[in-house]
Amino acid sequence: MSSPDPQVRAARNLSDPSTENKPEKNRSRSRGPVVAVTGAAGGVGELLTARLAASEEIKQVIAIDERRGEVSEATWHILDVRDPAIAEKLRGADVVVHLALDLDLETDPAARTAYNVRGTQTVLTAAAAVGVHRVVLCTSAMVYGALPDNDIPLAEDAELRATAEATGVGDLLEIERLGRRAPRAHPGLNVTVVRPTVLVGGTDTALTRYFESPRLLVVAGSRPTWQFCHVDDLVTALEYAALEKIDGEFAVGCDGWLEQEEVEELSGVRRMELPSAVALGAAARLHRIGLTPSPAGDLAYTMHPWVVSVSRLHDVGWRPSWTNEEVLAALLEEVEGRHTVAGRRLGRKDATAAGAAGATVALLGTAALVRRARKARRRI
Repeated sequence: MSSPDPQVRAARNLSDPSTENKPEKNRSRSRGPVVAVTGAAGGVGELLTARLAASEEIKQVIAIDERRGEVSEATWHILDVRDPAIAEKLRGADVVVHLALDLDLETDPAARTAYNVRGTQTVLTAAAAVGVHRVVLCTSAMVYGALPDNDIPLAEDAELRATAEATGVGDLLEIERLGRRAPRAHPGLNVTVVRPTVLVGGTDTALTRYFESPRLLVVAGSRPTWQFCHVDDLVTALEYAALEKIDGEFAVGCDGWLEQEEVEELSGVRRMELPSAVALGAAARLHRIGLTPSPAGDLAYTMHPWVVSVSRLHDVGWRPSWTNEEVLAALLEEVEGRHTVAGRRLGRKDATAAGAAGATVALLGTAALVRRARKARRRI
């Protein structure tokens, strides 16, 4: 998903006709749907736009973002997805794939929620107003929640038990709620929801940063399980949804999962095990005082299982092109040279200073909490 430029986002008159761009090559196709993609200039949106533009099954691609992207075969419209003028840009589209979401760890949470929720509301309402018959939303398998009693794997129709305590998950739950409500409010509009597992490939999340740490934090007594999704596989799944080969709500990711011990063996990174109270307490304190971008709720997704079946995609003939092992290897290669402690990126100088003590530095606040607890016990 894209992380919109706040300066562009704040600008007025974003739908200036002079910034509109027509496709450089107009391959007139008489068949196939017209598909609009929001967030089309970067990330997953850019990859999907390029794939759809190259597909003979697609009649036309309408690309919408706050800046023009590189896919010249698409018809570009430059505007904020919260602008009601988006309705006219969607006119003539059969399907809209909404990928203009801000899930950046560094974005102010209130601003992020305002953008994500209002943007989704506007796209759904605008699509219905101009006769679009399907909107595809992309959230995350995180909406199922990471809980110790989760089935392994979860069924795709399992109850969504996540809370808003992890980064962006509250937004995703609200987006799903809007998606469920839209067909009732707008008869004739269908909504498809795609839920990728841990997304890898040019992404920056609390879960990918977990693998940038000098030690893999493991909470004592927990059972982490890992199921990855490479962006290439997400793009092909979104293409299936755009072509209406699948509808409803479904997950996308690699087949099966990896246990924590397998991840450690494959990565060669050793663990640092801490009691639950210490790990959660330190994470909450560090986030509260602004030292880390990730709230304590993110830690649950490294503690408890939340892997999910991808049987609905399998039933329509889709198969992942990546395995969990391959995606993990790609992730480790991608984060090589990055250094993160407690979810916070360190510069080269800081990382060098951390050195072999990185595992301890990774929880700077923990030592202080432990000392405080010991002093309290002595006073009793």
